[in-house]
Amino acid sequence: MNELQRNLIGNGFGAPPSHVLEAVDDAMAHRRYPGAPHSIYEEVWHLAFWQQLTLDWIAGKPTKYPEHASEGFPASTDEPWDTVRERFLQRAKKLAEIAGDEAQLGASVVSQSRTPEPARTRSLREQIEGEATHNAYHLGRVVLLRQVFGAWPPPSGGDTW
Repeated sequence: MNELQRNLIGNGFGAPPSHVLEAVDDAMAHRRYPGAPHSIYEEVWHLAFWQQLTLDWIAGKPTKYPEHASEGFPASTDEPWDTVRERFLQRAKKLAEIAGDEAQLGASVVSQSRTPEPARTRSLREQIEGEATHNAYHLGRVVLLRQVFGAWPPPSGGDTW
């Protein structure tokens, strides 16, 4: 496993994403904390949303960049939590599989930008690195929510410092 793969699904930036989300039940996923803009459910839904954009762009599909930040978060939380969590984990795994093909990491990816900015062309490595960084940011928010809820570390472990 290379470092980019580790940052997507392993113990790279912090605890593996599967550990961060381990033992988060439906009630905790939807629980709100005063002052926090999003629930765990919303943070993970957001991650899966952006992973799909990245996968679309990697596949050459010119999927539109959201016009407003609100489009990157769920309009409702009716979808089962387990489905949202698994979608995020499966997309992270797919990105890690792509990142494991060292020969293809230099390929160009066209990613859409906010209107009126033009689309950007960057390497596949840069696109996936951006996604890994985005995941780390939002998973850190999930860890913080778990900490304030008294639900950290998860059973499989995670940094407590």
